[in-house]
Amino acid sequence: MAVRFDLGGLSVDVVFKDIKHVHLSVYPPKGRVRIAAPSRMKLDTIRVFAISKLGWIKQQRKKIQEQQRETPREYSDRESHYVWGKRYLLKVYEREDASQVELKGNRMLLGGRPKTSKAKRRDLMEDWYREQVKMAVPALIAKWERRMGVKVERFFVQRMKTKWGSCNAEGRSIRLNTDLAKKPRECLEYIVVHEMAHLLERRHDDRFGAIMDRCLPNWKHLRQVLNSTPLSHADWEY
Repeated sequence: MAVRFDLGGLSVDVVFKDIKHVHLSVYPPKGRVRIAAPSRMKLDTIRVFAISKLGWIKQQRKKIQEQQRETPREYSDRESHYVWGKRYLLKVYEREDASQVELKGNRMLLGGRPKTSKAKRRDLMEDWYREQVKMAVPALIAKWERRMGVKVERFFVQRMKTKWGSCNAEGRSIRLNTDLAKKPRECLEYIVVHEMAHLLERRHDDRFGAIMDRCLPNWKHLRQVLNSTPLSHADWEY
């Protein structure tokens, strides 16, 4: 069941789920506010919770609305694309063999069969970015499993519109955003450590902060670097 209420001029969507705790989220690109709440929680209780978080909600909405976004990608010649934080100019060419993406110097070469559509070129690029993350992650997980004393059973890489990563503590798995391949490598490591830290502490509380301070003393700087880089353009659906 889903309901909506007004909070000082802001619309708040509430979704009731079979969960134990309340989860508050603010989503791009305009700052939509959503609360996931336990099935039996009263709406008045949820409203009081939202009021207590109003300052944080406004801060997050401002941050989201001001964050720079890439223009829509056309996947055409001399368009800028980023790999591990470095800018490359795209060169599209035709080839009869299987499609491929490769880096040469300061260029990203995208080869495809004649009359390859823009949608197909986009899919080829997304697949390539996903593979870059998938290749980089195992070594990072192995490194931090030893240091943190935790075990990641599985990891997944996928396009995520609202998060850089997520953790399923019960399944001991983490999910990572394909777009991390566009950001500096140290940002990927920060997100891997962040999600692995949730295997030790699920909430973003003082204990979680202490774990991050111990593992990556500069994690707040890396978070700032990651959040200051342009986000990918996306056609958002509500």
